[in-house]
Amino acid sequence: MLLKALGLKALLMLTLFHHSAAADDRETLDNLLSQFLTGAADDIQVHERFWADDLIYTSSSGQRFGKSTIIEGMEKAEQKEGNKEKKAASAPIRYRAEDTDIRVLGETAIVAFRLIAEPAPGGDKPAEKMEFFNTGTFVKRDGEWRALAWQATKIPAPEPANG
Repeated sequence: MLLKALGLKALLMLTLFHHSAAADDRETLDNLLSQFLTGAADDIQVHERFWADDLIYTSSSGQRFGKSTIIEGMEKAEQKEGNKEKKAASAPIRYRAEDTDIRVLGETAIVAFRLIAEPAPGGDKPAEKMEFFNTGTFVKRDGEWRALAWQATKIPAPEPANG
């Protein structure tokens, strides 16, 4: 009887620890996503930290590529724009997440959310608001979460109401 009670206590403690660790990981992933979206438009280091080296990214236009393609594209854009301060001042889009759903499964996590891309205040180019469904698969390697797979789907603008 004593062994059974100790076994139940141990199981309860493990369950509570696992729940607490998963909650901590969800918070970490939510913060990582927020930091990424804040710097996604123009900060190569943010992308270096966020994406796994062996990333599989499927864009909303149906193109598939890896982390090196993302970084190379940003480097080319930075060279074209000149210095980083000029580029940041003219960045017309800011990003944010809504309806975020984070599911932690041990050393793997799924992060799904609605990405809102909207005109940044003070940008010198007009931009329209766009929305995407994004789903990322994250792995925890050496204590850090990294996006290993990513899928983006553009949400069509609502049809105008006939009136």
